[in-house]
Amino acid sequence: MKLSSRIHLYSSVLMAVILIVMNILVYFVFSRLTVDSQLKQTKAEAVQIAGNMVEAAKSVPLADLQRSYVPAGAGIKVVMPDNSSPERLTTAPGVELDGLDEPYDTREQVRVITIQGETYAFASIPVIWPDGSVNNIQLARTLAPTMDILKALRLVLVAVTAIGLLPIIVSTRVLGRLIMQPITALTRTMKDIRESGRFRRIELEEQPKNELTEMGAAFNDMITLLESNHEKQEQFVSNASHELKTPLTIIESYASLLKRRGLERPELFQESVEAIHSEAIRMKEMTEQLLLLARNQDSWKIEMESVELSELANGSARAIRDAYSRKVDVRAEGEVHAWTDSRRLKQLLFILLDNARKYSDESIVIEVGRKPPGVYIRVIDRGIGISKEDLEHVFDRFYRVDEARGRKIGGAGLGLSLAKEISEAIGAELELESLPGVGTTATIRLQPSGTRGQG
Repeated sequence: MKLSSRIHLYSSVLMAVILIVMNILVYFVFSRLTVDSQLKQTKAEAVQIAGNMVEAAKSVPLADLQRSYVPAGAGIKVVMPDNSSPERLTTAPGVELDGLDEPYDTREQVRVITIQGETYAFASIPVIWPDGSVNNIQLARTLAPTMDILKALRLVLVAVTAIGLLPIIVSTRVLGRLIMQPITALTRTMKDIRESGRFRRIELEEQPKNELTEMGAAFNDMITLLESNHEKQEQFVSNASHELKTPLTIIESYASLLKRRGLERPELFQESVEAIHSEAIRMKEMTEQLLLLARNQDSWKIEMESVELSELANGSARAIRDAYSRKVDVRAEGEVHAWTDSRRLKQLLFILLDNARKYSDESIVIEVGRKPPGVYIRVIDRGIGISKEDLEHVFDRFYRVDEARGRKIGGAGLGLSLAKEISEAIGAELELESLPGVGTTATIRLQPSGTRGQG
């Protein structure tokens, strides 16, 4: 069963049940109040008649008393302690009350009785007769008018219930459509996206916010995010293909050149081998970076521990000095401990040092210190710097400030992207400050080892 049909069915049944229960309650409350009113009236009348009959019984025969005091629409009789009646039941004109045979009782009684299918309000009042005996004066009043009113009320309530079901059915149908409208639009849009391959959004009407409009807005936000990720993925694939194609083309060109003239010209052989080796190394580095970027951070196996930053900085500086014969100074405020992953932090530091090495000729400075509430490692170079406009995009994959300069130096535009992801994985903050012609400062902010319980 469709959701709209369920909403329609359940809402209709619920509203119908509520309407029927309310009408039943109305009927029973009205019936109870009406009958109780008749019983009170009958009792009050019986008490008054009993008092009058006792006073008149001294001089008036019982048969005359009953005829004199019988009220309209009722019957009356006197019952002795032995359940006998000196006179038969006396009824008002037009009242047929054969079969009133209620037993003698010394207590007052007021209740509803049924005689030959007819309903009566019955009252029994004990009185002291002039001869000293305690008799019952029994009064029975017909409830036929009240029963007719209740019957009419039943018919009215049944009619109201039947008529009320029509707007209930219509309104629940409309309600179901209103509820299903954004869901149907969502389904239609999703099918269109699947069939056309194009990202689309739901058109939201200007109306007060509710759960359904929030669902539509959330869907549109999700589509925006998916579209952005799809565009980034396409751009990433395009850039990766382009970056891999260039070294492959160079390798192919030099290999072809070697095949044709490598044996004839030794100098060409040496040049080709060096070029092929250089491009192969570049491809290897770029492939490793791509694989690392493609992996989920959860699969990086982060191992948090207390790391002494000064020692790590000195080790990294020594590696850069030995590998590239560059001057790297380390300035540390004694021992500074951080709660992080030493292997990933070292990888992050090497990326920043490699960038500083590529884009500067002067010495590189590594600063290690404390800045409450955390600690930091800072890599400072006096290189060519980055403009403010480019600084906003340097963490984007394959982004290079200068395409020609980046290719000449050997970068693929992946280093800082990888650095950003590593910093997020180890709970660090990576900040970059730069001025063209002045240099670049990269700061890694970390939690001190004393706060590892918070990490």
